Amino acid sequence: MKFGPWYPLAEAADRLPAAPGVLQVRVREGLVRYPRGKSAMIHYAGAADVSGLAAALAGRHPGAQWLCRASVGPCPDPTAAAAGLLADFDERFGSCPKVPGPEDMIER
Repeated sequence: MKFGPWYPLAEAADRLPAAPGVLQVRVREGLVRYPRGKSAMIHYAGAADVSGLAAALAGRHPGAQWLCRASVGPCPDPTAAAAGLLADFDERFGSCPKVPGPEDMIER
């Protein structure tokens, strides 16, 4: 799956399309500790409107220093596409992506 450019969470709703796709979210700085490694990724979700999904996420996490990007191209089943990415992440890192607490963060 291809993804477009990264945008700050606070700007993502204005910059992402109101179209079906997968939203990928990462921390701006540092990495998150997972059971089998570390990654900057903290969230994947599919939606009929990735712009609306980004807006809802920003509303639930005001001021979060996260970056978002959306899948590029046709995405006929965003929920299934996100589920596949989550399964791959879980297999590689030993758990699904999560919103990190301070104890989960590692500086690069």
